[in-house]
Amino acid sequence: MAPARIILTGFMATGKSAVGRRLAAMLGRRFVDTDEMIVARQGCSVAEIFHNRGETFFRQLEAEVARELAMAEGVVVATGGRMLLDPGNAEVLGRDGRIFCLTARPEAILARVEADTEARRPLLETQDRLARITALLKERAAGYARFESVDTTGKSPAEIAREIAAGI
Repeated sequence: MAPARIILTGFMATGKSAVGRRLAAMLGRRFVDTDEMIVARQGCSVAEIFHNRGETFFRQLEAEVARELAMAEGVVVATGGRMLLDPGNAEVLGRDGRIFCLTARPEAILARVEADTEARRPLLETQDRLARITALLKERAAGYARFESVDTTGKSPAEIAREIAAGI
């Protein structure tokens, strides 16, 4: 039996949104990006929410979205990079769902971040971005390890979507 929800989590620039869109199309499901939901509702970017209201406020918004999406069926959900590190969010969204953690080597993440001229990455506003990525990955490793891992390094979003679809 197919899971009610397929949830993609993982560090920034591992392909959650790009893979999620392709996977949803492939499976005939609706795609939902939690960051996009929050941005649409707040009328400003994630970076602006962090700057103007703080991280605690943003995490509260994520928890609200997690509870809402826990009722959705037939969806592919791409989460923000830290959303499912909160055990409550993971538990709520994971019920009747299947969670995949997209991973990539730090160098691949940095290359993707640098290629994306649209997105602002407040967590990477530092001189040595690779060192910061590596430190954040190490800090989050135990949290991400709770989920099924899919390495995205050197693969296209379509390849990754096919890999996940084949495993469901």
